Amino acid sequence: MDALRKPNCANSSPLTPLGFLERAATVFGNCPSIVYNNLTYTWTQTFRRCLQLASSISRLAIQRGDVVSVLAPNIPAIYELHFGITMTGAIINTINTRLDARTISILLRHCESKLVFVDYQLTNLIREAVSLMPDGCRRPQLVVIVDDAPAAQSVRSDQFINTYEDMVETGDPGFNWVRPDSDWDPLTLNYTSGTTSSPKGVVNSHRGTFIVTFDSLLEWHVPKTPVMLWTLPMFHANGWSYVWGMAAVGGTNVCLRKFDVNIIYDTIRNRHVTHMCGAPVVLNMLSQGSPLEHTVRIMTAGAPPPAAVLLRTESLGFDVTHGYGLTETGGLVVACSWKKEWNRLPATEKARLKARQGVRSAGMTEVDIVDPESGVSVTRDGLTQGELVLRGGCIMLGYLKDPEATDKCIKNGWFYTGDIAVMHPDGYLEIKDRSKDVIISGGENISSVEVESVLYMHPGVDEAAVVGRPDEFWGESPCAFVSLKDGVVAPTTDEMVKFCKGKLPGYMVPKSFVFKKDLPKTSTGKIQKFVLRKIAKDMGFVTKSRI
Repeated sequence: MDALRKPNCANSSPLTPLGFLERAATVFGNCPSIVYNNLTYTWTQTFRRCLQLASSISRLAIQRGDVVSVLAPNIPAIYELHFGITMTGAIINTINTRLDARTISILLRHCESKLVFVDYQLTNLIREAVSLMPDGCRRPQLVVIVDDAPAAQSVRSDQFINTYEDMVETGDPGFNWVRPDSDWDPLTLNYTSGTTSSPKGVVNSHRGTFIVTFDSLLEWHVPKTPVMLWTLPMFHANGWSYVWGMAAVGGTNVCLRKFDVNIIYDTIRNRHVTHMCGAPVVLNMLSQGSPLEHTVRIMTAGAPPPAAVLLRTESLGFDVTHGYGLTETGGLVVACSWKKEWNRLPATEKARLKARQGVRSAGMTEVDIVDPESGVSVTRDGLTQGELVLRGGCIMLGYLKDPEATDKCIKNGWFYTGDIAVMHPDGYLEIKDRSKDVIISGGENISSVEVESVLYMHPGVDEAAVVGRPDEFWGESPCAFVSLKDGVVAPTTDEMVKFCKGKLPGYMVPKSFVFKKDLPKTSTGKIQKFVLRKIAKDMGFVTKSRI
């Protein structure tokens, strides 16, 4: 038997999600792959276009292990580039389109990007970013993605070596795409979303991406030929792995250049959309709409969704699945797997259960909540808090050029997420906060997520975020930033305090409220609490007289 344990050339081919596209062209060849405005491609056409694109990229001396970046919204090109770039052996780096030029310049320099594909609406941004790179630093070549819109035709061609479509048209459809030498070859480079001030470059492998893609499809019960409406930015963790997953199941990728609630509802009806992904902020926006004519399955992740928002969204006909993942896992690794017996519960109780993150996906090895100091598992009582740790094949290779940060979060055989959570007696976990977002008031730990969930119950609240504010007596106390629904008259602080007091212990009730039209967010819908913390700090101390 010992001799049989050795791998051989037939059973040790590297795992890679790139083969999904080749298979899709065979199995789903005549099925629609990409829909955008009046444009429709089939899977046969998409496979051919990606091969031609890969061929042209290779002619630019892009080699195995080089980084190629993309700065674009959810248009067909960004989907094709996920395959076209990586089929050359290069690593794809999708960039958040809401970043400023200085940050983009830093990221391009950090990853030593050799080539950047940029949407025509973002050409001024990339020009400025490149101009900020220091003298002597190798600057990437630029290719412009020109849309069919009239405004796109006026883009200046200087500084761009070619257009995207020219590269597709002049490429070789018979290109022999570059397969990885090993499972562990890097496939993607994604910078963390910007909820902190120091984004890090997360490197994921072919193997990890392959595993999390299958895992995410299985957990969400995605059938063959779904219709996916891309409300989640594809640049965010490669669309939570569903960029690759849609090729695996022959799905239709319905692309939208911008997020607009009315357009989304029209598209759901006209394109018979079956699946969507989005952060809780997307659910909140959708919950203001009208009942659906057919059920749409939506996966939400990125932040714990308030039960009140889940309840409103599902009442319109959306079937919400709550998942959890990080850039460092490449996709969803925990989900609130639904039990049939829960269907008999009242709607409010079902929403409360669904707000929990849930259990590990089938492809994850282990998930636990531990004391961050001792590493010992916490009591499964739904009350004792600890840090969420993960172990499985889709965990990142590490942070690019940052071994210190890598060693800080990958230790003792676990990946430490930095998320504070509890484990319920039934084995389902629930995240209470990011470790940096926990408010410590008078020695008591306050979960900002728990306070926010109560604020979302207020009929006039559209969005809410709670951070710590310096407090003269307690050290810090909860400060609530609230945006109101259209037409709602701003309540007084006393009125909000009274509303919260009936639902929270006294020490958890916010001592101050700030009403804003919009809360600062990343492009993936995460509220930027570090911005709010700075505002709260600049407000000064809460005095004893205001306690």
